[in-house]
Amino acid sequence: MSKKDNSIFLCESCGNEFSTWSGKCSICGSWNTIKEVNFKTDKASSKQLNTHLEISKISDVVVKSDYRISTKISEFDRVLGGGIVPGSIILLGGEPGIGKSTILLELANNIDNTFYLSAEESVSQIKMRADRMNVKNKSILMLSESDLESVLHEVAKIKPTLLIIDSIQTVFVNGSESTPGSVVQVRECGIRLQQFAKSHNISVIIVGHVTKEGNLAGPRILEHLVDTVLYLEGERYNDSRILRGVKNRFGATNEVGIFSMKEEGLREIKNPSELFLSEYENSPGSVITVALEGNRPLLIEVQALVIPTHFGYPKRTCSGFDLNRLNLLAAVLTKKTKADLSNYDIYLNVIGGIRLSEPAADLAVCAAILSSFKNRALNKDICSFGEVGLAGEIRNVLKAKEREKEATTLGFKILPKFKNISELFEYI
Repeated sequence: MSKKDNSIFLCESCGNEFSTWSGKCSICGSWNTIKEVNFKTDKASSKQLNTHLEISKISDVVVKSDYRISTKISEFDRVLGGGIVPGSIILLGGEPGIGKSTILLELANNIDNTFYLSAEESVSQIKMRADRMNVKNKSILMLSESDLESVLHEVAKIKPTLLIIDSIQTVFVNGSESTPGSVVQVRECGIRLQQFAKSHNISVIIVGHVTKEGNLAGPRILEHLVDTVLYLEGERYNDSRILRGVKNRFGATNEVGIFSMKEEGLREIKNPSELFLSEYENSPGSVITVALEGNRPLLIEVQALVIPTHFGYPKRTCSGFDLNRLNLLAAVLTKKTKADLSNYDIYLNVIGGIRLSEPAADLAVCAAILSSFKNRALNKDICSFGEVGLAGEIRNVLKAKEREKEATTLGFKILPKFKNISELFEYI
């Protein structure tokens, strides 16, 4: 059999297979992601059909829907929907150094009979981090090995409550010529772990590396195989961390947990609004908004700096906010108010490492820009939220009552309800 018969072309972004190479994937539209992979076929080793399949009526299936494994970390349990479902498989992604291994070691400390597999670190290195974090659970089982089949063989004998794989890019399955971390190996390891978790009813948490764009490395099929996908986000030089659930078969998606990185590990934040407002000062260009992270309203400070430009083209820079959205709002303010921003640079910053992606932050951003433009500070107890349209109108947003309740609890008042952005200009 020729080499051509033993190779396929696989898209690293979406995982779809092709018979020939092309520069652009016709499924997901990504460029330069189709790679040639080799595989072995053995027709003589085909499996026999299983003629003893157990088929059940849905009415006869008994489900213990209320049983979950508590991690004893309320913010983590919140994202999962109440805890870890036995037999589920969870994928945890995040940038290097963001705290993935740290939070997993804390889970191992809180859950008895946990098996921690690390192919990136030695057992002594894990022990050093455990001592620094003051881990007291002596029943944690640790192993530094890359051969996944050998590990699963031993894990099946031990039958732990939780299996942690750190990380899937460093383990491999025998029988493939591909190196660990390749498209084929990541997919094969993901399939083996999924089958193992379901057949042995053992919960599995997999650590996945991310690309420079912030997406999970490897084929997209890995995200389809797992039950839950979690991202640990945050600025490396900021101590706040956000655990975000982007997929959850057993709970709500887009739920978030807030943590703070300390010397002894990650610590959950019970009241994140107070954390983000701890250093808030009433000054021109500073406005409080109520953002919705998952199902939780958070009070976040938005800062804007508007200064005359020294070049022919005004500069727009933002951190924690979409740059295109900032340009759109600046154009609306220039068109619909007396604030001509065409000759002004605008710098926007969201405090605390939070990224505002929902339209409800539009009104606060506009208020911060106008406040800096006029050099007038809003009242210290004022916060705002609302979507701004291209005609300058201010629209309602989802869960307005929940946002108002959170603001009132922390002693803030909602900005008077304006019909359009020009009324906001006159108010400031």
